[in-house]
Amino acid sequence: MLYLSTRGHPDRKHFCEILLEGLAPDGGLYLPERYPQVEAATLARWRSVFNGGAAGGYAALAFEVLSLYIDDIPAADLKALCDKTYTEAVYGTAAIVPLKQLEDGFYLEALSNGPTLAFKDMAMQLLGNLFEYELARRGEELNILGATSGDTGSAAEYAMRGKQGVRVFMLSPHGRMSPFQQAQMFSLMDQNIHNIAIEGVFDDCQDIVKNVSNDLAFKRQYKIGTVNSINWARLLAQVVYYFAGYFQATTGDDQKVNFTVPSGNFGNVCAGHVARQMGLPIQTLVVATNENDVLDEFFRTGVYRVRASADTHETSSPSMDISKASNFERFVFDLLGRDGARVKALFGEALNKEGRFDLGADPVFAEAASHYGFVSGKSTHADRLATIKDTFDRFGVMIDTHTADGVKVAREHLNAAAPMIVLETALPIKFAETIVEALGRQPDRPAKFDGIEALPKRVQVMPADTSAVQRYIVQHCPAA
Repeated sequence: MLYLSTRGHPDRKHFCEILLEGLAPDGGLYLPERYPQVEAATLARWRSVFNGGAAGGYAALAFEVLSLYIDDIPAADLKALCDKTYTEAVYGTAAIVPLKQLEDGFYLEALSNGPTLAFKDMAMQLLGNLFEYELARRGEELNILGATSGDTGSAAEYAMRGKQGVRVFMLSPHGRMSPFQQAQMFSLMDQNIHNIAIEGVFDDCQDIVKNVSNDLAFKRQYKIGTVNSINWARLLAQVVYYFAGYFQATTGDDQKVNFTVPSGNFGNVCAGHVARQMGLPIQTLVVATNENDVLDEFFRTGVYRVRASADTHETSSPSMDISKASNFERFVFDLLGRDGARVKALFGEALNKEGRFDLGADPVFAEAASHYGFVSGKSTHADRLATIKDTFDRFGVMIDTHTADGVKVAREHLNAAAPMIVLETALPIKFAETIVEALGRQPDRPAKFDGIEALPKRVQVMPADTSAVQRYIVQHCPAA
């Protein structure tokens, strides 16, 4: 399996090459040359492999999915990596991603059982093991530069802490994450973990990561890699739980399902797009946004319009306070018939000059819904509070603010023809202030996180300046 850039660069690369690279040399994102097709017989075999979520079933399913995309890691090694990653000891449940039925045909898929209580663990734990494996095989080191709006950072740091050959430099928007999210990251004292709080919003952090990745000389000299969802390996790992959710919500392989995905950066739902392109019987992919509704605006109108930092709302679902959806380029590449030159013109030129592009009048725009199954909706703080309260009052289930955005929008797109699965994104404790506002009580806190907010913190506050971040990396990479 070879990989290409969404912006038309002629190079084709193997999985382990792009694993450590991040962005393509032309600033594009990597995608496989083709999506492997999962026929009915394979789907039936995978259902048996998953085995209803019995112990080892998820790891075995992950190996099956990943094997279609990774041909430069020996099968025995890849299987061992999957078995090491997806264990009951790490995720607290044999099923890894069990479904919670709220009512007939309406489910939550629990993706927040990992070490940092957010869905990002599902891919990041695998990524940490893949990085360590490949770096050891090459005898190399890697400096990971990432940006987080809340959950990616802690998931990456917990996955990479203590890993041989890996340093992490994680950018986050200063003061814009919840106290729990900040404490998870900033309390880590591992010498290979560096937290940098950027004076700005998440998009400023993300821009710096892209700027550094596009500085090819610096990237090569300091061996810069990425764990953001622009890294294909992370998105690939997320494809697995769409199949796992499908197998739990259905009894036969001819049934269809719908998924609703709270989304800011379009990575989580892009994995659903990949699963659907592979042949998983997904009827509709529902994109749920908060007040930062750049994705909802596109799927309603065809206009993709990024917002300035000053126009990016600070909300009670902060991990989605994003107005530049990095992974969206992957979907637009497919929507435009994989026309790299056109994608480059839109994402590399039109956005830089005008901050927007408009596909509303293009015949392909209608295919976003008709062919690719996308619909969307948005949720506000008031919606969030009402949904958290309703879900708790009716079902005794406490959900976090982002999952509440998903549940609210999912209810607008229910249909009797197919079950609806909402991807749970985090545990409520990460956003306690809003839970208290909605329910008048504190969310449950896993014992291992008692008192985390009071722990000493190690973080460097810096301006939103690419060169400043590069200088910091140079200072902390003496061997580079």
